[in-house]
Order: sequence, then structure tokens, then C-alpha cells
Amino acid sequence: MENRRRADEVRIGIALSAMGFVLAGLGACVAILARDLDEPTGRLALLSSGFAVGLLIVAAIGPRMLRRWPMPTVLALGSVLCAIGAVLIAVAPAYVVAIAGGLFVGLGGALLVLVAPLMLNGPTAASRLSRVNAVASGTGILAPLAIGTLDGLGPTGRLAMIAAAPPLILLAFLTHQRTTPPNQPTTPSANGAARQPTDSVHEQEVVAVLIDSAPAVGLGRKWRRVGRRVVMDVGVGWLRVVLAVSVEFCFVVWAVARLIATGLPTPTAALLGSAFPIGMAVGRAIGPIQLRSWSPIYPSSLLAACGTLLVSLFDVPAVVALGLVVAGLGVAPLYPVTLASLVATPGISSARLAAVGALASGTAILIAPAILAVLARVLDLRTAYLITLPLLAVLFLLSRRSARTAFV
Repeated sequence: MENRRRADEVRIGIALSAMGFVLAGLGACVAILARDLDEPTGRLALLSSGFAVGLLIVAAIGPRMLRRWPMPTVLALGSVLCAIGAVLIAVAPAYVVAIAGGLFVGLGGALLVLVAPLMLNGPTAASRLSRVNAVASGTGILAPLAIGTLDGLGPTGRLAMIAAAPPLILLAFLTHQRTTPPNQPTTPSANGAARQPTDSVHEQEVVAVLIDSAPAVGLGRKWRRVGRRVVMDVGVGWLRVVLAVSVEFCFVVWAVARLIATGLPTPTAALLGSAFPIGMAVGRAIGPIQLRSWSPIYPSSLLAACGTLLVSLFDVPAVVALGLVVAGLGVAPLYPVTLASLVATPGISSARLAAVGALASGTAILIAPAILAVLARVLDLRTAYLITLPLLAVLFLLSRRSARTAFV
């Protein structure tokens, strides 16, 4: 069992590392694609929207896929789609091809995000998710560096995105070759025939029926209380993931553009764009900061807010880069902790909760960078960055001490 857990952690680590490289390079690619294709930078922000749409699609069909296919198969499919998307972004000769690449990255990345918390689920889920995300963030440092270096040498820097494809294809091939048992093992019934064990999704449907029929059996108040509590827990968990991912992708998509706005040339800005992934990698390597029984969200939100102020209030490249590092340190634990908390919600199957997490990520990535782009047109980018402060404030307020947020 321990060997299988380690193997799962390695596979998820490889998948998320390659995806982390692609995502960390999106911000630089937005600026470079705008130059290469002669498009407004705001229009290229739709690159992240393609990723978001992929997440929303997978959130809708993910649980059904997991019922039909074993998780390693879903992992392999996600790896192939993500690899195709990275190559399309790297070689896109036109705007439509670049956006299609973002959609493929979104579909593939969403499948990886869907299976990651399920394959790493358990009492140590948050720490295991933090470890693999730390490796992914470490790999993400390389993306802006590779893109900036290559762009400075002559060819377009986005060709560096092709580097993510080989490990993803290799992972898909090895996963496909490996014989995997189905998600739900069969157990013998009383007459010796094999049967599927009771699925927690089915149990939840039974609970829903009981809630609907509760008045007839005299248990109305009790079941309605249970139902409301579960819905409220899931709703709050979903919103916390939305807020955490919104803050993260504001920096992922717009960090390089913010550095260019300080007067830096595009290759130099792409190189300095590694400041945020560096902060993320260090933050996830350290792990969630635990202060007594307080949620790790509290110190992380305060640190991210300090980084935001440095990025927004100053127009000096060195200070902005420092702010990106500080913001990365604070933002790093937000997604692993909020996602682990959501998947740990009792009363609903982990598969459905993982799909809810994908829905939350897709919603955040679709809305937050787009809103920041609109604000940047009305005001300027340095002022628009302040939108992350109210997002962090709401996340801070929602993260009161609880058993699921303090267990990390």
C-alpha cells in the first residue's frame, strides 16, 4: 500500500510539474503572443480563459468519467491533452490556434487537477498535495527563465513551451502500459458472486431521498439540518477555492505584463517573471504555516497582501519583482489547503468534491484575470492589481478555525 501511494505521488508529481511549467509560462506567452501576432495584450488574456473552460467542462463530466475509467487512464488522457495544448501555444501562427492551445491545456490540466486530490486523498492529503505542488512550482520557475532566454536569443520564446510535452507523453505511455485495477474493487456477496461495494455517491443519493421524504417519516428537521449543513460546507469550500485560485492566476497571467509596464523590455520582463514562481516554489516547499489552532490561510493571506502592495504601489522593476516573490510565498499554500479542505467535506463522495474543486478553479480562472484586464483598461495595471486585496480579505474571513483547515 505504501509503495502504491509513493508511485501515485510520483505520477501526480510528474504530471503537475509539466502542467506547472505550462501554467507558469502563460503570463510570458501572453506578452510574447501579443507581440508575435500583433494582438492587444488584453485579447490574449483569453488564453487563460481556454484553460478555465476546460476546467468547467471536466467539472461537469468528471465524476461520470471516473465511474467508467480508472484514475490512471484519466491521468494518461489529461497528460496527452495538456501536451497537445502546450505545443499549439508554442507554434501558434494565429490567434485562434493559440486559444485552442489554451483550451487543450485546460481540458488536460483539469483532468490532472481532478484526479490529483483523489489519488493523494487521505489524512495527509494537504501535505502530500503541498509536496507535489511544491515540485510543480519549482518546475514553474524554469518556464519564464527558458522563455525569456530563448526570446532574447532570437527565436520566439514561446517555443520553450514544447519542453513540457515529452514528460507528459512519456507519463501517458507508462501509465497506459501499466495494468491497473478498477477504482472500486469487487467483494464477494453471500452467494459467492462478485458485486460492487456501496459507493458513497449512491449513499449520498439515498441521503437526498431521505431528506425529500423526511416529513413523511417524522425526521424532517434532522435530515433538513444535515442537508443544509452539507450544502453550506460545500458552498463555503467552493468559494474558498475560487478566491485562492483567483488571486494566484491574477499573478500568473499578469506578472510579466506588470513588469513590462515598468519599462522593461519583453525578454527581461519574462526572465524577471520567474519571481512569482520562485516565491510559490519556496512557499510550497515550506508548507502551510501553522500558528496555534489558526487556519494556515491567515498568515498566507497577510503575506500575499503585502506582496500585492509592493507590486501595485511601486513602479520600480526591482521592487515589483520583490513583491512578486513575497506574493508567491503567501499565495503558495492557499490552493492546496483550500482544496484539501473541500475534498475532506464529510457526507459527499471525494469524486464529486474533486469535480466541485475543478469547477471552482475554472470559475476563478475564467473571471479573475478577465476582471483585472478590464480594470487595467479603465485605470492602469498597477492600480488594477489591488483587486486581489478584497479577494484575500473575503478568503481571510471565510477561513475561521475548523477541524478541516487546522489539521494541516
